[in-house]
Amino acid sequence: MLEIKGLSVDLNAETVLREISFSAKLGKMLGIIGPNGAGKTTLLRAISGLIPIRKGDVKLGGENLADKSTVERARLIASVPQISTLPAAFNVWDMVMLGRTPYLNWLGQTSSQDEEITRIALQQTQSLNLATHKVGELSAGEQQRVLLARALVQSTPVLLMDEPTTHLDLRYQIELLDLVQQLTRQKNLTTIIVLHDLNLAGRYADELMLLDFGQITAFGKPKKVLTDTGLSRVYQIPILVDKDNKIIRVYPK
Repeated sequence: MLEIKGLSVDLNAETVLREISFSAKLGKMLGIIGPNGAGKTTLLRAISGLIPIRKGDVKLGGENLADKSTVERARLIASVPQISTLPAAFNVWDMVMLGRTPYLNWLGQTSSQDEEITRIALQQTQSLNLATHKVGELSAGEQQRVLLARALVQSTPVLLMDEPTTHLDLRYQIELLDLVQQLTRQKNLTTIIVLHDLNLAGRYADELMLLDFGQITAFGKPKKVLTDTGLSRVYQIPILVDKDNKIIRVYPK
């Protein structure tokens, strides 16, 4: 289990996260929602160790990750960022193989095991047919699957995903989240995913965290978190939740 206790983060002399505490379970997807500037991406970066924390603990299996080296941490937590500019000249195989870096020897040599793990990750993400393609030739949906494969080859128990459906059309959003949900359960991962789309968050997450101004304002099952009152207050716009169909609707003006 991943446990976050009293996590506070300051950026540019401003407190961005305040006393964040929660736990995320194995084999489950925890969705993080909230308006822009709520601290969602900062929270993922703090958990992964990319930015320093002012106080608090990030523990996995009871062990404090602050005591781990960068390489040790990379064997425990993998991240899938928002689609960014990937090196267009890289082929897909080499891009995914980069996820094995924490396991390579000091000469940087890959083994047959590294290659097999890479092949399986590409197969699991339905990307094996793209192995010899250049990254610059891929669609946005294909690139996102490649980034997921690169995270999977790290063979970590924790997977962090920051708005992975951004810039994807509806079909690719559903395909990607179906895949992430399936892999989370099959591989018994602890998956934490930031989503802007409240409908997708309610559909795929086992539990949701609603962040606002760097604090948790609601946490629990989607039905508990996705409420008219709570969402309207945080997003500062009247929102109606259709409790039969779990559809989020914004009142017309």
